[in-house]
Amino acid sequence: MDAPTLTTAHEIIRQPLGEILPKVSAALAPLVPHVDAAELSTHCAHSPFKTLGGTELMTAAELTPLLTAGVPGAPWQGRATIGGREREVVAVTSHATRRGAVLVLVRADDAAPADPSALTTAQALWDLVTGHFERFATEAMPGALARSRAAADTRARVIAELTASHAAALSGVLGVLRSRALDDTTARTTATDLAASALVEWRAEQRRDRSLAEEPADDAFERLACELRPMLRHSRVRLDLGAPDSARSLAADVAHSARAIVRSLLLIVLEQDSVDRVHVGWQLTEHELRASVRDDGAGALAACDLGAGTIRDRLDVLGGRLDVDAVPGWGTTITAVVPLATPEAPVEAAHPLTGLGEREVEVLRHLALGHRNRRIAEQLHISESTVKFHVANILNKLGVDSRGEAAALFHAAA
Repeated sequence: MDAPTLTTAHEIIRQPLGEILPKVSAALAPLVPHVDAAELSTHCAHSPFKTLGGTELMTAAELTPLLTAGVPGAPWQGRATIGGREREVVAVTSHATRRGAVLVLVRADDAAPADPSALTTAQALWDLVTGHFERFATEAMPGALARSRAAADTRARVIAELTASHAAALSGVLGVLRSRALDDTTARTTATDLAASALVEWRAEQRRDRSLAEEPADDAFERLACELRPMLRHSRVRLDLGAPDSARSLAADVAHSARAIVRSLLLIVLEQDSVDRVHVGWQLTEHELRASVRDDGAGALAACDLGAGTIRDRLDVLGGRLDVDAVPGWGTTITAVVPLATPEAPVEAAHPLTGLGEREVEVLRHLALGHRNRRIAEQLHISESTVKFHVANILNKLGVDSRGEAAALFHAAA
């Protein structure tokens, strides 16, 4: 890519995650003119599907075939069903994330085919952006993890409420339409089929959403195993792996964090001279994931030896804990216990960022950098009055009286 394109890419990845799609769309508009843009990014547990523009009724289900059929490095242009009808699109697929991501640019019906060089630039930019996304997910950094968990909680509640509401309404309609007291057979049959189809579609949409927001436990552990084996490929230490005896699905933020924590723990364990063998295993119970690293060393590791880095920060965000069982002469077992459910109120009180919305976290991040309202408004492309509104909400939610106290809490949590 040339210097202007690299500069544009740098400006894009500096944006808050929620602001990246509009920036990508604006950067590509001169090269591939389009009227709408959307992305389906499987790295993002809390919001894998994002849209921009005016195309009505666009759904994640319409983007799924484009993601599945897409070839990384070979943008596709043609007609696809978008918003319930056939539209001209350009689909750019990247495998910079493990399960892929697709950027879809919806074009005018009479748009001329995009130039190959423009498609090459679009591919390079999307690969760079999705690689940036993957780093946040893979490293499970506490600040990003807190925002992800807060957004995921809100999203899960909305999905649950909508699903229950729609299912109850449609079940009621079906009950009435199937009643033998009605004699209009044709109307009853037609309406029943329509309502039943709607129920099937909603349930299918829920399954598609889960496939993006969750990972089967056995697949998640195998991904971890692939990351650990190269670490010991040329070491005298033997690595034993204990995969979970369960295909149960894990929330993506839990899976990402468990892998990051185990990698960090393994590095600490390998610093011991007396270790010849290490066992890494995951065990799932009804309520928690227990990720353990056990060595055959001197059994001299203590809890204070594990405080470096972000291991405890990640666990705190998820409401987890670290257990250490050291037996002199026999080795040490370190177990990261991660709840499968959302942390309860006491954990949220200890880490107040989990109670903030995504935009509020972005405003708080600027407060922590000492920025005033005007600069925050300019950086986030919102009005100063909106900034003041967010600041008031932040102070209220954090239970503090000043911007400085809010900034201190941000630094402590992140």
